Amino acid sequence: MLEQLQNNLGKIIRNLKSEGKITEDNIRDTLRLVRRSLLEADVNYKVVKEFIDKVQEKAVGAVVTKSLTPGQQMVKIFHDELTQLLGAKQDHLQTAAIPPTIIMLVGLHGCGKTTFAAKLALQLKQQNHQPLLVSVDIYRPAAQQQLEVLAKQIGVPIYPSPVNVIKFSKEPKVISWISKAVDYARQQHLDTLILDTAGRLQIDAEMMGELVALKKVLKPQNILFVADGMTGQDAVNVVKTFNEQLEIDGIILTKMDSDARGGAALSIVSVTGKPIFYLSVGEKLENLEAFHPDRIANRILGLGDIVTLVEKVQAAVDAEEAAKLEQKLFKRQFTLDDYLQQVRQIKKMGPLENILTMIPGFVRVKNISIDDRELLRSEVIIQSMTREERRDPAIINGSRRKRIARGSGTNPADVNRLLNQYWQLIKITKQMGRMKLPGNLAHIPLGN
Repeated sequence: MLEQLQNNLGKIIRNLKSEGKITEDNIRDTLRLVRRSLLEADVNYKVVKEFIDKVQEKAVGAVVTKSLTPGQQMVKIFHDELTQLLGAKQDHLQTAAIPPTIIMLVGLHGCGKTTFAAKLALQLKQQNHQPLLVSVDIYRPAAQQQLEVLAKQIGVPIYPSPVNVIKFSKEPKVISWISKAVDYARQQHLDTLILDTAGRLQIDAEMMGELVALKKVLKPQNILFVADGMTGQDAVNVVKTFNEQLEIDGIILTKMDSDARGGAALSIVSVTGKPIFYLSVGEKLENLEAFHPDRIANRILGLGDIVTLVEKVQAAVDAEEAAKLEQKLFKRQFTLDDYLQQVRQIKKMGPLENILTMIPGFVRVKNISIDDRELLRSEVIIQSMTREERRDPAIINGSRRKRIARGSGTNPADVNRLLNQYWQLIKITKQMGRMKLPGNLAHIPLGN
């Protein structure tokens, strides 16, 4: 989402590298370009003005140390101010003294609350928590069924939804039912209750009345506003209204894998005073990232995000299995079954473009096509092979290639490309003698 802003700021910073010192003239020219880039990214104009003023105050007359170029000095200044703009430090969810911790999700219709509820439940489960999903969305058709399906996919319990309930304000049984859901969580020793509330196309008094009633009864430790990252400044305005009524604790930004301009991410903390807790960065339930202001600032400036990349690798890859694969490569016993395992591990890490932008300097790489479908294509091609072919790819001749292509719905050229990637990996391993796995991005199939 922030790709255009990354590219623009990257160019601006690189232009400073040829300067011998930081002067008022080159700072003025630089900040004019930065201001334009931020406004084009749909950042709130008041936020832009405040940001530019702070950068200018720090930059003018700044002493460039011998170990830094003017460009590097400006990067540090921009990084520090961007980090402050995004919230300075990572915030964490509050935990109840007596379980369950109640997390109440609010927001407009279509912002992604239900999917986020499942994503959060999955992440908490992976962190050894015992979450319970609860839906009180009685307005959107099949909303409760959607949450049930997602809960089944991730193996998390869901509390049965109320039946024949129309409005909270006219149905006191719902309040009683919500209390029973909390009691159920305690009885089953579930430490977190995630409540998916109903959304609307627009804010109205009835909607807010229902949410206020729920807050009064449940007294949730965390009220999280789920904002659609594609709505830009509208999302900022909606958060302000919800905060006035509910005193929300934090913000979730969804659809951050889209091609929208991303101004909401840079405006929402400054305008609302509320921290961002999570970013939803893909459609898969695993595509949820904790929000780290300093890491996002690094990405915006094209500095990469190695820490998050390492965390993703650790979460997706079993260390013991990785060690076995490394030994197989070293001993020349690496088969297409092992290659398939690597492809599946890479898929777990999320969209390839998101992964590669975490590598410092990758934002400057041009003319490279990144297609996640290549991973899926590689997977189905290998699955169309016989056990013998997977163990010994050298036996795959022209007729076998045609059969594999027909079975996988691809063409022989795709099969050839996969085999070439496999043999290239084997060749590199022979040349290096030993290759560190996992996390080696050199053999990821990226397309053309």
